[in-house]
Amino acid sequence: MTLIIVIAVVAVLALYLISLYNGFVKLRNNRENAFANIDVQLKQRHDLIPQLVASVKGYAEHEKTLLEELTRARTAAMGATTIDEKIKAEGELSAALNGLRVAVEAYPDLKANQNFLQLQTEISDIENKLAATRRFFNSATKELNNAVETFPGNIFAGMFGFKREMMFEVADAERAQYDKAPEIKF
Repeated sequence: MTLIIVIAVVAVLALYLISLYNGFVKLRNNRENAFANIDVQLKQRHDLIPQLVASVKGYAEHEKTLLEELTRARTAAMGATTIDEKIKAEGELSAALNGLRVAVEAYPDLKANQNFLQLQTEISDIENKLAATRRFFNSATKELNNAVETFPGNIFAGMFGFKREMMFEVADAERAQYDKAPEIKF
């Protein structure tokens, strides 16, 4: 009788650990899938940036440094291989794009150019889609982190090789821009 109880307890514990492990795997895969969706949007963004840079170059020759920074940030973002590297590089690229948007305000002719307007609309659309996919990614990351950090999952997560993962957050350079009050001109 005691042997049956011990076997039953071991079986229940084994089933619980299997279920816990499978839950961690599902959450990790959900996070990776969410980042793959971000990658699709980033690819489109990266493809549009050279067109945007070429459109702006003719109007803003003295903004050469800004355009070079944008090109460098795009190259770094495309060369990032891990999720954490991509998050960091994309933050820098977002900051460079914001700098370009500010510089473009000084060129009324450029703002009226149809090619530029179309590119600006496409980039704006991609940025909106990126925001949505980043929210989904952060939600998936939060679910994984909650499972890894809460009891009893935290006891077994390390043994199974699961750890707290990085969120997709605003880069420090971009955060400084958001902390400033918007300048309104009439």
